[in-house]
This record gives sequence, structure tokens and C-alpha cells, in this order.
Amino acid sequence: MGAAMTRSRPVAAIVLAAGKGTRMKSALHKVLHPIAGRPMIEHLLASVAAVGAERIVVVVGDRREQLEPVVAAHGGTVVVQDPQLGTGHAVQQAEGALEGFEGDVLILYGDTPFVSAGTMSRMLERLADSDDPTAVVVGFRPADPAQYGRIVAADGEVIDKMVEYKDASEAERAIGLCNSGLMAVSAERLWPLLRRVGNDNAAGEYYLPDIVMLARSDGHSVVIETNPDEVAGINSRAELADVELAWQRRRRALAMADGVSLVAPETVWFSHDTEIGRDTVVEPNVVFGPAVRIAEGARIRAFSHIEGASIATRAEIGPYARLRPGTEIGEKAKVGNFVEVKKAKLGAGAKASHLTYLGDATVGEGANIGAGTITCNYDGFLKHATTIGEGAFIGSNSALVAPVAIGAGAIVGAGSVVTRDVAPDALALARGEQREKPGWAARFRATMRERKKAKG
Repeated sequence: MGAAMTRSRPVAAIVLAAGKGTRMKSALHKVLHPIAGRPMIEHLLASVAAVGAERIVVVVGDRREQLEPVVAAHGGTVVVQDPQLGTGHAVQQAEGALEGFEGDVLILYGDTPFVSAGTMSRMLERLADSDDPTAVVVGFRPADPAQYGRIVAADGEVIDKMVEYKDASEAERAIGLCNSGLMAVSAERLWPLLRRVGNDNAAGEYYLPDIVMLARSDGHSVVIETNPDEVAGINSRAELADVELAWQRRRRALAMADGVSLVAPETVWFSHDTEIGRDTVVEPNVVFGPAVRIAEGARIRAFSHIEGASIATRAEIGPYARLRPGTEIGEKAKVGNFVEVKKAKLGAGAKASHLTYLGDATVGEGANIGAGTITCNYDGFLKHATTIGEGAFIGSNSALVAPVAIGAGAIVGAGSVVTRDVAPDALALARGEQREKPGWAARFRATMRERKKAKG
């Protein structure tokens, strides 16, 4: 963020997202498919914001209506490329939206979501160097160059030539330095260069890299290199899964480096915004959805699913627990196996050890919720709240029909259906009276045996 604060020229970002995404085979726009619980384009836009971009333009093809709300939430504008005539033509579609902008332009790709703010800052800083390059291009060296465009840079930095794979010679295809497509160019140079780009190539398209060659008559362009993982593009479900796995591996390593114990790291799945304190232990097969905050020293036991919840220090969750959005678990509280909690707050030391549903509820400190207890929070139309006071005890298999309040220190007998408030320190029993008929079972069995015998 410091680079953004000290930069002398304003920054704009053009994000290309006009690809049809046919390999995804999805009704959802390709760049909206999530990684770590967040649409891939939002990962990119977060980095764009971190470098202080003043203007954001996203170039789309179809499904504009899907992208507009997401882009607008980040202060950006959507423009349409129709027809789609190549990357150079796509960037040109942003010219109107950036009318009057005088600064440097980052050209990025919506399906390349993990370009870091650091790499973007490097691009802009190199563009501002005293040797005044026309453009800065990001290159990478993948294990398999496949059909990426190649960059010829004899001295390792100044670009002699950029060529698409389909137009490259055998010697050029043997080059390991590949073009990521990412570029930084000043606005005053970008638009005139794009107007000079032709389409005399194998695909008949207007290629963005051609501006580098056109600019050679005016100056030079340079390449900076980055890690292949950072510029990995996503075009299919398989590639989406590969990038998700790579992200999760990095996040797991970071958690352990920060003092979190992962018993079986490969089985734990984080969200993009998971916060987890040191000395917390996470057992196998735990999934963290968005908006989870865990303090130090908690224990998350196996096969738990947690989303939108905050968990205080030394609390214990699971195994087989589900915490849904709006859940707050207090210090040393316990949520045990097959317990579901939704929009509920458990005070310090409160326990719901097994087979319980707590929804729209407040549970006081030290309260104990017996097995099979449910808060009946929904009447078919509206949700209602349940309040359980400090130190209260709810017997097993009880139903608390909201709205209802159980006073501090009160006891609810097992099997009760509670429909009215219970006073503090009172005993509430709300169940049918038990009756017993001596010898009835023996007579019943004898009668049934006779009936069975008569039928043959």
C-alpha cells in the first residue's frame, strides 16, 4: 500500500473478462467461479485496490448483468466487447470509460486472479524508471510452455520481439520465457499504439502484444518476471480445482507458520478471509467458510463445518459440529458432536455437547444444554428468539418454543416442551404425566401370540 501512497501518477486498471468460458460449461460467468469462497475476479480486484487504482474498467462479452453488481461494488465500470476481435481490440473498448484519464494503465485478466499487489507495484515502478520504457510486460517460465506466447529478450529485460505461439517459428517456440498478457502502459501512449495495431496474423485478430513491437520505433519495452503460480489462468473446472488446491496449500503453510496446529493439513479447507489464532488446534476434515474468526488456543475437532462465526479463546468445537453465520462462541464454551448453531451466542463456559440445534438464541455463561434440545425458532413465517440465562440447565430432548426465556439458574426437565417463560432458579416440567398399567405387557403378548397361532 505504501507504493500506492507515494506514486506520483494516478493508476487505472483494465481487466479483460470477455472470454466465453466455454470450457467451464457453466451458466455462471467464468470469472465469478469462486476460489476459497470468493469469486476469482474479486481476488484480483482486491489487489487492484491495494495499489490505489483510481479507475477500474472491466471488459466483458456476454453475461454483463452477472458482472455489473460485483464490479460496481469495487467502484468499477463494465464495458462490452462485441464482436470479440482479440485482446488489443478488447483493451480499446475501455478508451471511452477512461476518457480524460492521465496516468498509468494496468492491463490484467479476470481469469488470472492471483496477480499480487506487489507484482502490480513492480510493473508501475519499472514503468516510471528513468529509462522511460514504453511498456512493462510480465513474463514467466512455466515447466511446460505449451501454447503460451513467447518473449524474445536478448539481454533478459529489453524486449526484442513478442510472438503468439501460433505465429512463432520453431526456434521461438523453444524459448522458455512466456507472455502472461499482463502489461503496464501510460495512457498517453496506450491509445495511439492500439490504433496502429493490425490483424495480419493467423487468427485475424488484433493482438495486444503487438503494441510492444510498434513502440520500438519510439523507444523500448521491458519484461519483468514472476512466479508461474501467480499468473496461472483458469479456463476449465479442472484448472479451477488445481488453483484452489494450490491456494489451500499456501494458506495451510501460512497457518502453521503462524502457530496453528493442523493435524492433517491436506484435509483442512480455508476461506479467503479465515482468521485463526496461534495455538489453535484443527483436527482432520474441517471446512472454514467465509467470515470465520478464531481466537488463540481454541480446538476445532474433526469433521466440523464453520461459516460466519467467531470463536473465543480455548473454546472447543466438534467433532461433527456445524456453526452457521451469526454464531458467537464464548471463552471455554463447548459445541459438541452433531450440534448445529445459527445466529446464536454462547456465553463463556456454556456447553451444548451433543445432538442439539440452537438458532436465534442467547445462551448465558455456564449454561448446560442437554442432548436433543432444540430451539423452535421458526413459526413458518417469522423467526423468534430464545434466551437461556446464566447457569441454566436444559434437560435432554427438550423443545424450547420461541419466543421464550429461561431464567438464570433455572432447570428444564428432560423431555419438556416449553412454551412460556421460566423464572430464574425455577424447575419447569412440561410433559405428559407417566401412567403405568401392571401386567399389561404380558397380557398383550399372550393375546398376540394366540391371534398369530389362529391364523395358522
